[in-house]
Amino acid sequence: MTLPFEAFIGLRYLRARRSNGFISFISLVSVLGIALGVAALIIVLSVMNGFQKEIRGRILGVASHLEISSYDARLPDWPAYAKLAEREPEVRAVAPFVNAQGLLTSRGVVRGALVRGVEPAREDQVVEVGHKMLAGRLSDLKPGGFGIVLGVELARQLGVAVGDKVTLLTPQGNVTPAGLMPRLKQFTVVGVFKVDMFEFDSSLAMVDLRDAQLLFRMGDAVSGVRLKLSDPMLAPELKARFAGKLPPEATATDWTDMNANYFRAVQIEKRMMFIILTLIVAVAAFNLVSTLVMVVTDKRADIAILRTLGASPASIMKIFVIQGSVSGILGTLSGVAGGVLVALNLDVIVPAIERVLGTRLISGDVYLIDHLPSQVLSGDVTTIALISLALSFLATLYPSWHAARLQPAEALRYE
Repeated sequence: MTLPFEAFIGLRYLRARRSNGFISFISLVSVLGIALGVAALIIVLSVMNGFQKEIRGRILGVASHLEISSYDARLPDWPAYAKLAEREPEVRAVAPFVNAQGLLTSRGVVRGALVRGVEPAREDQVVEVGHKMLAGRLSDLKPGGFGIVLGVELARQLGVAVGDKVTLLTPQGNVTPAGLMPRLKQFTVVGVFKVDMFEFDSSLAMVDLRDAQLLFRMGDAVSGVRLKLSDPMLAPELKARFAGKLPPEATATDWTDMNANYFRAVQIEKRMMFIILTLIVAVAAFNLVSTLVMVVTDKRADIAILRTLGASPASIMKIFVIQGSVSGILGTLSGVAGGVLVALNLDVIVPAIERVLGTRLISGDVYLIDHLPSQVLSGDVTTIALISLALSFLATLYPSWHAARLQPAEALRYE
């Protein structure tokens, strides 16, 4: 296949050994800068994607996809709402719950807790707490048994284990001659769970639904019903669909609403990191400007001869656009290959670095996770590659335009 003469000369300039070694060095630095910028952008975004996926999975392991509750925290006739939800094809399971605040005390230690009344069989179908038990089983919660299941951190703070007793103080008090006194009830610890979310491990206590209704004077009412969907991403759509079916006193809330601040913060951070690292790629790409300007200066005589032989200004411009674009393509492809390779093997690379340094880079005691997750998304990689190529192409325009304006007589005057 015969190449156009512009492509032939541009590629020849790219691979030819130049007499000026400094130009070759600057050109290499430009390519390496683009490659490193692209690789860094892919790795950082992949880590943030992996972190978001990991935390989302842990949140959904203990939080329901969708909740139907009442504005006054009492939802009577909850089976009717459960039947309404079960008519939707996306709903896989429904479980009633009672939410209340309380104080747990044991051996002189007092801790605040979110007390959740559940039906163990239904709750197991909605969330994964039953599969995260360190001791005991969620099914050990029996009506009238007044058993309690604690998060591992809450149990540690109270200094209790399975079989020990804890006392629950509720805000619903009893009126006595001495005044309003808080209600007290002793529970037996029948299980301890660990969901690897400090917020829940350190504050969540689960009791049987009937016990919670009795203790918090709910009667047959509940705080709401929790739904599990076939796809958590359908929760906002289903919530909007419920809006026209629920009575005025009831409302639907999905998991994105319950964790809106966290996901909003992660999304903003991801966008800012994308902008910052894209600027690094831009700086590396615009190094091509200085490289091509020096090449144009070095090839003034060649440009003049080509113009004398009949090459048009557009052809001269194409030569240097091709040369710079090929450098941008080489840097982008190298960066994509390196970034994807590193991002896919972070689970091997990070432990190796930790062994060499003799320290842990990601501590489970400080962060929500004890490893560096990574998720490479093809959309991110494609966007990064296209932006890098576009910046590289833009960087070639000014030097190429400058070369096209060069006059043969002026260029050959001192040759």
